[in-house]
Amino acid sequence: MTDIFRFVTPVTYWILIALWSFILYFYVKKMWGSKTQKLFLTLIIILAIDAFRTLFESVYFGIWNTSLSGFIPKNIGIFLMRPELVIIPKVLNVIAAIVVITLLLKRWLPKEEEEQLRQDNQLRAVVDNSVDAIGVSRDGIHTLVNPAYLNMFGYEKTEELLGKPISELIAPSERKRILSYVSNRITNKIVASYYETRGLRKDGTEFDMEVNVSQYGGGGDKNTLVILRDITKRKFLEEQLRHAQKMEAIGTLAGGIAHDFNNILSAILGYTELARDESPSGSVIAEDLDKVLLATDRAKGLVQHILAFSRQADVEYKSFQPASIVEEAITMLRPTLPTTIEIVVDIDSASSVIFADPNQINQIVMNLCTNAFHAMEKNGGRLNISLKETKLTREDLVEEPDVKAGTFLQFSVSDTGSGISPEIKGKVFDPFFTTKETGKGTGMGLSIIHGIVKSLGGFVSLYSQVGQGTTFHVFFPVIEKGVQFNSLKNIEPAPTGKERILFIDDEEVLAQMGKDMLERLGYRVTVRKCSLEALETFQNQPDKFDLVITDQTMPGMAGIDLARRMLQIRPDIPIILCTGYSSVVSEEKAKFIGIREFALKPLSKKNIAELIRKVLGDKGE
Repeated sequence: MTDIFRFVTPVTYWILIALWSFILYFYVKKMWGSKTQKLFLTLIIILAIDAFRTLFESVYFGIWNTSLSGFIPKNIGIFLMRPELVIIPKVLNVIAAIVVITLLLKRWLPKEEEEQLRQDNQLRAVVDNSVDAIGVSRDGIHTLVNPAYLNMFGYEKTEELLGKPISELIAPSERKRILSYVSNRITNKIVASYYETRGLRKDGTEFDMEVNVSQYGGGGDKNTLVILRDITKRKFLEEQLRHAQKMEAIGTLAGGIAHDFNNILSAILGYTELARDESPSGSVIAEDLDKVLLATDRAKGLVQHILAFSRQADVEYKSFQPASIVEEAITMLRPTLPTTIEIVVDIDSASSVIFADPNQINQIVMNLCTNAFHAMEKNGGRLNISLKETKLTREDLVEEPDVKAGTFLQFSVSDTGSGISPEIKGKVFDPFFTTKETGKGTGMGLSIIHGIVKSLGGFVSLYSQVGQGTTFHVFFPVIEKGVQFNSLKNIEPAPTGKERILFIDDEEVLAQMGKDMLERLGYRVTVRKCSLEALETFQNQPDKFDLVITDQTMPGMAGIDLARRMLQIRPDIPIILCTGYSSVVSEEKAKFIGIREFALKPLSKKNIAELIRKVLGDKGE
């Protein structure tokens, strides 16, 4: 019997202790709270276990000393008070409490550590996979960088940047400014949190980048978080946008002045031709007037090139051999240059054929040669002009990825002037950029040339050294060989006639010049300077006129509206609509309503004479 009690008593005790401990453990496990709260609850468990042990002992001894006293032998009390039943259970109880605390801590503490670790890993994943460069620094020294940071600056390993000063990744020209930001930030001064600067890669190349800066931490453990972004492409697109806006401004400006400017040229051209007709052939006056006519033609072409460059006018493309145009331009240019400038010409007269607008080619030749002249105007020098065929491979066109390899016609203009400094080489083709004195250039010549050549599928290259001169090479794609281009000179006389013409223009000078020119061609002319007055004249005698020539831009009623009213009165009346420039009416729109021809001012006597015969019939009077 004693052996049974010796075995049952401890077993029963520890079974009850285990049940009570697990009940409390699972209760605590489901509770929310901080570590401190859970540890405090664990202490309560220890006290509860000990209290339960004391209660158990009291009940246990009470039972055996009272209810069962008559049944249990008297020496059982001595047995129950033995060390293994009194001291050992107490020791084991403490061990059990320690075990329970250990189990609880193993269940709780790792969970919080795992949560923190999970959050840290998540943050690290975000940083490592960010497309933006992210770095942390302390006192201007790198302490952390992500892969994008390494890639942006051309490094492969994190160790290459950790411990390095931030200043080593800033372009030399920007270091002073950025270091002042860093210094002010360290001393808690207010500085910009966003700015743009230039970065310096490992290989020494520079690039544009934007910087976002913030600080975290406090006291002596203050860190700086920087987020960087390469904005080189964005800067390029912004520059392209500014360039497009410049072109739009040029187009608006060109459209605004083209009408008035062409009207002025019309008067100059018309009266110069009238004066030339009255001058003896071969006389000094005739030669001088011929130069005026050439200059007027150049001015006319310039307006058309600007309009074409700003996409507001069409150009007339054709296949031709440009050698004759280059030679004519040089012939006209030679008398205008001082004797201190030597002209050396090397032109292949049997050069290949290109597809372009002849007037544009003439403009390119004159602009480049004029620029060369200005570069040598003070000290003189040598002007080299050449035209030859050349073949370019893909390797030759590395810097011109949009140009196809093949055969090109190379036009070169070289001077021995002062040259162009490296700082402005990249700006020479920008609109309005010029280094010339006021009155000697508008900054439009090279930009127009660049636009023309690009539209033809070619390109322009520049070679220059300060003090050694400048060379421009213009490459035109060749389309075929063996096609000869006729000279631009007009050798046939202007056709004449005797028909009756109603001429309408609100400009006094142009109205009188038109009347004089047409009458010299043999026509009978009635002039009206008001569109409403002209409509009334036509309404009164619609059969009196064989042809109507009207300007487009007039007060009261525009030329196209006047033409529409006249066609309602007499549908078969031939009408020629002239304009210096108009964004309202086009050739297609004019012909759609019944206007026979649409002409752009200024018109030479031969041009207007041929246009009249085209409308009225080739047979003149």
